[in-house]
Amino acid sequence: MIKMNRKKDKIMFLYLPLTLMITWTIFPIYWTINTAFKQEGDIVKRPLEYIPSAPTIENFVVAWKNVGFATFFKNSLIIGFFTVLIVIILSTLSGYALSRYNFKGKRFFLLMLLSTQFIPRAMLVIPLFIIFKNLGLISHPLSLIITYTAVEIPFTTVLMSGFIGNIPKELEEAAAIDGCSKLQALRHVILPLLLPGIVACGIFTFIYTWNEFLLALMLTNQQAKFTLPVGLSFMMSEFNVNYGALAAGSVIALVPAILLFAYAQKHLVSGMGGAIKG
Repeated sequence: MIKMNRKKDKIMFLYLPLTLMITWTIFPIYWTINTAFKQEGDIVKRPLEYIPSAPTIENFVVAWKNVGFATFFKNSLIIGFFTVLIVIILSTLSGYALSRYNFKGKRFFLLMLLSTQFIPRAMLVIPLFIIFKNLGLISHPLSLIITYTAVEIPFTTVLMSGFIGNIPKELEEAAAIDGCSKLQALRHVILPLLLPGIVACGIFTFIYTWNEFLLALMLTNQQAKFTLPVGLSFMMSEFNVNYGALAAGSVIALVPAILLFAYAQKHLVSGMGGAIKG
């Protein structure tokens, strides 16, 4: 009897909430994929079709070629790659300094880094627009790379500092005895052990740059320079919405993030665990 009650409690308080949560999360994604493979007439047909009766890839062709998603995809990829590269280099060096050195104002500096995460992004739009307009960088990828780097560095620095803190200092001391400088020890001893943390920070940075909409919209006014989220928004006009192509574009934008998480899941979990312990 006790076992039966425990089983019922487990179903009621564990499996049922988890099932509802997963369904709530997965269904919109499923419906987007479902719509992407439907013909235009089947999308608005009643009753609704939960599985396409005549699947087609025409929506993907329209989104990729006619709407210009190939260009948007390339723009997002370039901006994401260089942002991740710069953020990883700077946050590794600054995280190392915070982890290994004690200096006056260290706690205040960490507090300031964390405080930047509470600043609404909308507050940055007007100052950033004025700055990049004066520099002639509106609609230039460099404006978004600089902005995303500035936004992400505080968070990744704190993460990297926590992860480096879990690496024993004795390893660096042993490297110093063998004649390594600080940079050589960082390169040959710390970085290989830091790989999970680097992957975790890289994924968080890439996903942010890949999905960010507001700043990309305000700092870009040429269609050839649009990123994926901005390109998606311009597929919805006042009088017409191509739901099939819009859904196909959403699926295209979703695939890289899913593949990235699937490939680096192991490193991501261990990297976040290392940062939390630190």
